[in-house]
Amino acid sequence: MKRRLVIAAGAAALLAGCGFELRKAPEFAFDSIAVNAPTSSPIANELRRSLAADGRLKVLPASADTKQARVILDLPTELREKVVVGLNSTGQVREFQLRTRIRFKLRTPQGKELIPDTEMLQQRDISFNEAAVLSKEAEEAMLYRNMQTDLVQQLMRRLAALKTL
Repeated sequence: MKRRLVIAAGAAALLAGCGFELRKAPEFAFDSIAVNAPTSSPIANELRRSLAADGRLKVLPASADTKQARVILDLPTELREKVVVGLNSTGQVREFQLRTRIRFKLRTPQGKELIPDTEMLQQRDISFNEAAVLSKEAEEAMLYRNMQTDLVQQLMRRLAALKTL
């Protein structure tokens, strides 16, 4: 019993000493942002919601003047692709690769580039079966939503990594 207590205390001391801590909400070097993207963009809409959820950062609405923001995030390209990667011996599709690709850059209203034009890509493989078309369509939609959320989280981490304007 005493030995287990010593081992547990040692493990706790090692974790405390290694700098381990849970991920916190990101802290940004700016206090307001304008997301310059089409209003129909699902990634831009999710990004606006995620940025505004903190409450410390002011996210300007899509219709607002971008000159009011400290930084402007340009999100000109958002592509969803579906590529055939596997066929069976009769030439029928057996596997697809789903891709979501975005391009973005971060700049000040005066035009100073803070993050240069950057492309981010997420991809997932999905098998295909003609007997289960409806369920595969639902799985495909779920994978696209998952990739969208991953891209938003990566984008937020990149924005938080910016330390000075």
